[in-house]
Amino acid sequence: MKNKFLILDCNSIIHRAFYALPSFATKDGKPVGAIYGFFLMFFSILKEFKPSFVVATFDSPVPTFRHKEYQAYKAKRPKLPHDLVWQIARVKEILNVFGVPVIEKEGFEADDLIGTIAKLVIRKLKFPPLEVIIVSGDADMLSLVGNQIKVYFLQKGIKKNMLFDFDSVKEKYNGLEPSQLTDYRALRGDPSDNIPGVRGIGQKTAIDLLKKFDTLENLYAEIERKGSKARGLKPKVKEILLKYKEDAFFSKKLAQINSNIPLDIKLKECSFDLEKKEKVVEIFRELGFSSLIKKLSEVAG
Repeated sequence: MKNKFLILDCNSIIHRAFYALPSFATKDGKPVGAIYGFFLMFFSILKEFKPSFVVATFDSPVPTFRHKEYQAYKAKRPKLPHDLVWQIARVKEILNVFGVPVIEKEGFEADDLIGTIAKLVIRKLKFPPLEVIIVSGDADMLSLVGNQIKVYFLQKGIKKNMLFDFDSVKEKYNGLEPSQLTDYRALRGDPSDNIPGVRGIGQKTAIDLLKKFDTLENLYAEIERKGSKARGLKPKVKEILLKYKEDAFFSKKLAQINSNIPLDIKLKECSFDLEKKEKVVEIFRELGFSSLIKKLSEVAG
């Protein structure tokens, strides 16, 4: 039986909880709906996967290297609601009480931390048989799926979720492999992150191009050397690709998850159990989460 290493994309989970549940507050008026929803999902995930290890990642509160290179990056996203700022801080506090390492690094997104941790866990730290499960509502994470890495994707609300492995990613993207999804975003663009892509190249064309040429680099190399594969492209598609070549490669740079951040992850610090969590119960009582206390008891057995 494989040990499971759970990596939480906490900003993604908290936002999903914040917008999926009705707003409610403590007796003294503090908003707590997102905190409640986060730990409702957390306990459900613990019950389903029974992980041996857990880490929690958060986005950097300051601009990342992507924002510095491209000011329009994620520019269309609404500003973080004031009610959510306090709740994010409280989620971090409770995770620390649980003994879950909270990881954030100035200038990097949670995506980059997740990619780095997954790589360290699989390639560098000599663990016993291990399966990494990334919990996120961000489809970008699907590019990390591999032999020992799966993504538990939060699709809608807090209950409709799906576990993606290599085959289910290929099915979702009509034959593209997880490693091709960054190039897919580079061609098609990504409105949620405001990544431009190649204007005029849609989902179907992007998939068809990558199934034929495998990578963005191969595609452009074939076009520029007028290879036999490139001769089969429609003249309009070829024209668009050449016109927006710079945008394509810049979009790939923005979309690429940086899995080489300097991080020191120790297995022992990520080990997880639910013993002696009296302090968590105290916090839940303070917040009025009586139903979560019951859930905690159920998950802890």
